[in-house]
Amino acid sequence: MSTTPAAPGSTALAPEIAARLKRTADGLLPAVAQQYDTGEVLMLGWMDDEALHRTLTTGRCTYWSRSRNEYWVKGDTSGHVQQVKSVALDCDGDTLLVKVDQTGAACHTGDRTCFDADVLPLG
Repeated sequence: MSTTPAAPGSTALAPEIAARLKRTADGLLPAVAQQYDTGEVLMLGWMDDEALHRTLTTGRCTYWSRSRNEYWVKGDTSGHVQQVKSVALDCDGDTLLVKVDQTGAACHTGDRTCFDADVLPLG
């Protein structure tokens, strides 16, 4: 596994896609995972060019783990797979929306989504 995200231009990501991306200083883009048929927001992960390339070509979500400093394919160890249905880039080119078919929990805590457990009060 890699120990740092791939530098822009050092991946097999199509140049016309790579040119549209506005990455953070460390070369990453936030990627929101959403259940394709219900619209449920599942989680937020981070992708660099290589993770996006792998996601687009394999049909499985690949993220860059900032805590482990390595690529990870959602579900490889847990079985909670994200099968990609579509990937969209936002109007600014700085966020990805990945519509997936989620098997099992999306959150590492075992919750269906990463947003189930801590709903903040309004007003």
